Amino acid sequence: MARRRTTKTSRAKRKASTARPRPKAGTTPGAKGRGKSRRSAAKTKSVGRISAAKFRKSPRSKAAPHPGAARKAQKARTSRGLIAARAGKPHATAGTAKRPRAPFAVRTAVRTTTPVVSGVAIQGAMGPRYAEVLTARALAFLADLHRRFDRKRKQLLAARKVQQQRYDAGALPDFLVETQHIREGDWKIASIPNDLLDRRVEITGPVDRKMIVNALNSGAKVFMADFEDANSPTWANNLEGQINLKDRWSGKIDFIERMTSKSYRVKHRPAVMIVRPRGWHLDEVHLSVDGEPIAGALFDFGLYLFHNHRALKAKGTGPYFYLPKLETHLEARLWNDVFDHAQKKLGMTKGTIKATVLIETLPAAFEMDEILYELRDHITGLNAGRWDYIFSFIKKFAKNPNYVLPDRGQVVMGKAFLGAYAALLVKTCHRRGAFAMGGMAAQIPVKGDAAANKTAFAKVQADKEREVREGHDGTWVAHPALVPVAKEVFDRLMPGPNQLGKLRADVQVTRDQLLQLHDGTKTEEGFRLNIRVGVQYIEAWLSGRGAVPIYNLMEDAATAEISRAQIWQWLKYGATLDTGVKVTSEFFDRALKEEMERVKTEIGAKAFAAGRFPEAIKLFRDISVAGEFAEFLTIPAYKLIV
Repeated sequence: MARRRTTKTSRAKRKASTARPRPKAGTTPGAKGRGKSRRSAAKTKSVGRISAAKFRKSPRSKAAPHPGAARKAQKARTSRGLIAARAGKPHATAGTAKRPRAPFAVRTAVRTTTPVVSGVAIQGAMGPRYAEVLTARALAFLADLHRRFDRKRKQLLAARKVQQQRYDAGALPDFLVETQHIREGDWKIASIPNDLLDRRVEITGPVDRKMIVNALNSGAKVFMADFEDANSPTWANNLEGQINLKDRWSGKIDFIERMTSKSYRVKHRPAVMIVRPRGWHLDEVHLSVDGEPIAGALFDFGLYLFHNHRALKAKGTGPYFYLPKLETHLEARLWNDVFDHAQKKLGMTKGTIKATVLIETLPAAFEMDEILYELRDHITGLNAGRWDYIFSFIKKFAKNPNYVLPDRGQVVMGKAFLGAYAALLVKTCHRRGAFAMGGMAAQIPVKGDAAANKTAFAKVQADKEREVREGHDGTWVAHPALVPVAKEVFDRLMPGPNQLGKLRADVQVTRDQLLQLHDGTKTEEGFRLNIRVGVQYIEAWLSGRGAVPIYNLMEDAATAEISRAQIWQWLKYGATLDTGVKVTSEFFDRALKEEMERVKTEIGAKAFAAGRFPEAIKLFRDISVAGEFAEFLTIPAYKLIV
């Protein structure tokens, strides 16, 4: 008996010595517990369709890096940010010294046991806590969404290409004859939840943990957690984002940052959360169903809804979404079908899901009534997504020499096609009982320059005063410091929770007004600025950052798209700049080389060498000089991060 007790005790000690340690309360998740018992390691070798062996053989994905290599790469990126920050450089590789990255260590690739779901394959490395969101039931829910809706999604994407061919042949967008009865009909959207009735200031940002806490505490009414333009869609960013949102609703988002020992805790009465999934055009290649990659939109939407809908209801809120990049009411109808099916599948009341659609493509501006109508049970409003809208204007008229825009800095709200589309958006929304949300103010605080900072804040104030006078019910800002500026304007000029009663019957917008060009010039400085902004943004995106402060503006994928689109258009038509220089491929190559030398000087040679600039420069050049206009730069760029 004594020998048996000794044996049990020894076994218990050996088991305790190899057991995975639990993280201490109040520390960040994922920092500990990377050890794995021999039993779990054995399971990992045979997990069926989503095995580690399949992951290693997958053509879409690189092998999981050795933990030491991952830590070395992370150290290099951090060093690069510190170099730029210490030098006070304008390229915010580290976001003015503070990197907008997850502050907890979940970057190391770890193979863990994942559930077997028929037809589902995971090609991405399994990191700490990934299995919490990639559960068997969640994967089955995603597979169901894919099988029901992916064929229609692809048909709609093919229809976009057909429409683009018409524009390339000289056709112009116009209001649809076949939906005139919807535009002229007397109908309204369904009721809006109480916690969305006042949206005067909304802050946007990526889904890293620190950003989520700071945005929730910013004083804004709403925080848009972004899986789209402000997010570089690496497998780690997407999965860690889902973990962070799940922790938000389970009350576990608070953490202590290890490097600074600073505590991040969600305060009382935080901002309402709205999540933006990716657009219909983007795939998530790390997860496939029946051999085909799932749509990024369905992946982001499905995981968030599946894991959080009960907690959202318990906390008196709901699953709210921003829908990006829609071009037609038929694409809105697809989202409505997804909502209806998902609610039924999860036992939710119809209409629980609520969405705001970004009107950020030129075709969508001609179908605002129709988009509201298709989503009338689920929609709360439309948003004037100005930056993507400018990009879409260039893209749709890429082969029309009559629609070449001046410098992007001269394409401003309140004038020409941007003024017409914003006025029409307010009128359309309020007639249907929906909110008309204003666009993004990209300015951020200018550190160390009081005069420049005052100028930046004044620009934001003027922009928001224009929006509230036009009748918008709220607006966007990109930085917590801009929340009080925007809030003061709306508090002063919009004493009620919204302006739904401002119907703008005076507004009559025609097709020609929606296509009117801005007056302005094409400058050499604007051309060169487009090069610097475009390349630096792509480099940051390839390095895992989607929202990047550059030259005192918060840049995301939309503004980078404008930069490369303008260069492509000016190259195609040989635009003459204000200096008398004609834009040719030779001039572009010379300017590209010169501007990269300038960037190297601004951020420092070490930071430049440590980054992914060679890939970014090549990609930027390739899409700028290509014979055909690339639909989205993020599609070829995505191949470089998977």
